[in-house]
This record gives sequence, C-alpha cells and structure tokens, in this order.
Amino acid sequence: MEYFLDMPSEFANIKNAKYVLLPVPYDGTSTFQKGADKGPQAIIDASDSIELYDIQTELEAYKSGIYTDTSDYSFGSPEIMVAEVKDRVNFFLQQNKAVGLIGGEHAISIGAIQAFAEKYPNLSVLQIDAHADLRDTYNGSIYNHACVMRRAQEVAKVVQVGIRNVCMEEKQNIIPENIFYAHEICGKTKWMKKAIEQLTENVYLTIDLDGFDPSIVPATGTPLPGGLLWYETLEFLELLFKSKKVVGFDVVELCPQKENKISDVLAAVLVYKVISFMER
Repeated sequence: MEYFLDMPSEFANIKNAKYVLLPVPYDGTSTFQKGADKGPQAIIDASDSIELYDIQTELEAYKSGIYTDTSDYSFGSPEIMVAEVKDRVNFFLQQNKAVGLIGGEHAISIGAIQAFAEKYPNLSVLQIDAHADLRDTYNGSIYNHACVMRRAQEVAKVVQVGIRNVCMEEKQNIIPENIFYAHEICGKTKWMKKAIEQLTENVYLTIDLDGFDPSIVPATGTPLPGGLLWYETLEFLELLFKSKKVVGFDVVELCPQKENKISDVLAAVLVYKVISFMER
C-alpha cells in the first residue's frame, strides 16, 4: 500500500503526523458496479503524481505529517465493518489526530460519523453526493450504502448538496431547508452561503465522488449526469473551511478504471486539497 503522497518518509510517520488517512477497501453493499474496494489503493497510487505545494492555499500541508493507516479489517458483514471503522477512527481521535477516510463504498462513512458525533456533540454532516442515501434499510441492512445519511441523521444534523436521485421512500426523511438539489444550484453561487449557514460550527465532510458530474469523474459505482464541476466545488469548499471547523472527512465511491486514471487523480488531489484547507 505504501503511503499517501510522494513525500519524504519522515512526514508519513505516525508519531509526527497531525493527519491520519484511513484507507477502507470495503465494497460489500454496492449494487450497481463493483470495484470501490480498489479505490483506496488507486487514490494512494495516483497521489504520487501530485506536487506537494498547493497553489490555492500556498501551503505544503504534508509538512504537518500525513500518516496512512495500514490496518486490516475483517469486513465480515456491514455491521462488523461499521463497528471496526468506528473503533479505528476513535483510536486516532483519542490521540488528537485529524482523521480522514478514503473509500471504499459510502457505507464506510457510518462508523466514522458515529465516532465524530460522540466526540463533537454539536456535529453536523455536509454531504456532497448524487444520491440522498436516506433509505432506512436496503437489501436487508440498515448499514447499506443507500442508508448512510439516514444513519447520520440519527446522530447529527445533515446538509445535502448536489443531490439528483431520490426514491419515494426517502422523501419522508428529507428536510427541505437542508437539501440543495443539483438542478437548483447549477450555474449559481448564492446557494453556497445558504448551505453553510445550515451547518453547526463543527462539520464532518463526506464526499461521494458521484456528486461530481461524470464528465470529470466517470469512475464511480453509480454515476449520474448533472453533477458538480471542479472549480465550483473548490469555491464551495473554500467558503466552508473559512466559515466552519471541519473536524473530519471522507472521500468515497471511487471505482477505478484500468484505462482511465483521471478519476483516481482527481480523488487524490481532492483529498490533499481538503487537508490543505484544514491546515490553513
């Protein structure tokens, strides 16, 4: 697996690292295209192509240390996976590390959100995604990838951005002032401030890569047309980090394609961009 970024090894040491990345190669509940379990390694591999200096923040955030965890997970069931992820996140939170996850399908976020909600009682979750993920159960499990935000609603306030696919069952769990549909925000910017105003001071950021338009991220398990583009997303994230304290994050649902690495690179840049925003 090695570690995230092509940086000197002393900055990847757990003892000196301010940031911890948890690769979680789980793809147990996805239902359309499989392959998200290969996402973490693809992101780590693609990160070797990234320069260590970030132009936008004018920082070399890696110098604060980024440790890539190499824990093994049993993944015996969705329930076991959620518990394992929660325990591992808690382990690093207790060491006062800033924790981010790289997936893996979206269900890995459940355990992380639960852990952060226990540490930060007034937590809110900002979801960038194509799907609402508000089913109470799906395929016999409450920990399915289609139920992630429903589980998040049980422990935190949830604000949803970029949504463009909802089933009738989910509508009863949607809070209108907390959801920003893709077709309503396309080509506009006023929504950004409104979305951020709905968040509490401490925010967990979960980014499903299918929240982006498939023209820039084709390699996801459930791509949908009409998503966010790169610079509008960075504009939104920059405003978020200036306005709120982002305490943790994940980037999930990369489903790598052998012939096309652009999605892998975008995901890796996005992870480092989030860390750079946190560092600034």
